[in-house]
Amino acid sequence: MAPLDRAAWLRLCLTPGVGPQTALALLRALGLPENVFDASESSLAGIVGQATARALVQSPQGLGDAVQALEVWLGRAPEHHHFVTLGDPRYPQAWLELPDPPVAFYVVGALPEQWPRALGVVGSRNATPQGLQTARQFSKNLAEAGWCVVSGLALGIDGAAHEGALLAESTGGAPLTVAVVGTGLDRVYPRGHHALAQRIAERGAIVSEYPLGTPALAHNFPRRNRLIAGLSRGVLVVEAAVQSGSLITARMALEYGREVFAIPGSIHSPQARGCHALIRQGAKLVETAQDILEELGSTSPAMAAIAPSADATPSRRHRARTQKPVDAGSDANAGASGAELEGDLGAALRAIGHDPVDLDTLVQRLGWALPRVQASLTELELEGRVARLAAGRLQRLG
Repeated sequence: MAPLDRAAWLRLCLTPGVGPQTALALLRALGLPENVFDASESSLAGIVGQATARALVQSPQGLGDAVQALEVWLGRAPEHHHFVTLGDPRYPQAWLELPDPPVAFYVVGALPEQWPRALGVVGSRNATPQGLQTARQFSKNLAEAGWCVVSGLALGIDGAAHEGALLAESTGGAPLTVAVVGTGLDRVYPRGHHALAQRIAERGAIVSEYPLGTPALAHNFPRRNRLIAGLSRGVLVVEAAVQSGSLITARMALEYGREVFAIPGSIHSPQARGCHALIRQGAKLVETAQDILEELGSTSPAMAAIAPSADATPSRRHRARTQKPVDAGSDANAGASGAELEGDLGAALRAIGHDPVDLDTLVQRLGWALPRVQASLTELELEGRVARLAAGRLQRLG
């Protein structure tokens, strides 16, 4: 695309009052952006109204600086920096199906045609240690099965999803993860994810519909969620409070006809209530990455190695019918990580259970002196089996 053509697309994006739906109406009626700006104000008013038509015949404030910034940015890394518009054959088909697709977007890294099989993984910014670990493991397994993990580069579950995908073993050079962000691509938000963003750009892509220089504005992030949902064949919610922005992404995914998956959690955890609400509303409850792949009709040799074989393991429905009840205080209910440990460490881990617990409650459950409990907790923390949460509570990992 020539610089003058890019300038016309950028002008359309920057014109006040022209969002994706208005831009679509103009392009359908008049064709390319240069035709829009060649049209008379009265012709434009018949399509988008007088106020918007008046804005279209005037050059937006700061357009010259924005055009120059775009050309400098593209020239800095021609093979890795891209500006893709609705008229570009590289535009992702999945976004063309949206009611309000971005008029243009910016990419650092792999182009859209390289990430056709995308799956969203989203969740709480204030995630629990267990939630972060779950997001990493699911994303790693999904990436190894050939799916590109899409998330928003935010703190918490989003960051863990990207990290997990980047841990995947080689998938033949295919992009492992895509971050859809709410700022210009010349910025990284949050700043603490600067190194992560660089790794994503090297083995995937970072995408934004916002012009260079756009800061982290609160209203941009719910809008970018539609692009995560629209790009993905399905969306997995790992942890979410009832008012979480992740539920916006899940709702949009349902509106776009995508699958929605949710991981259940403790009934006592605020970060699980959003997932439970989704499950009540029809989202698919999942316990392993294989559950997602089976639902999407996708399996791979990598996942076959991860999941038990059909011959060795009865189906989930059959297991539910035949499994014997387990006593709430037994070792079997504590999981393999508790059964592997003996003595004080195994007892302490089983006493913690699977819900966050405070120190006083743990002392009561064990009936031990406080120093003995603290000594066991310290060893469990050093082994990576227990993490401390806010207000001094403890949660087992794995």
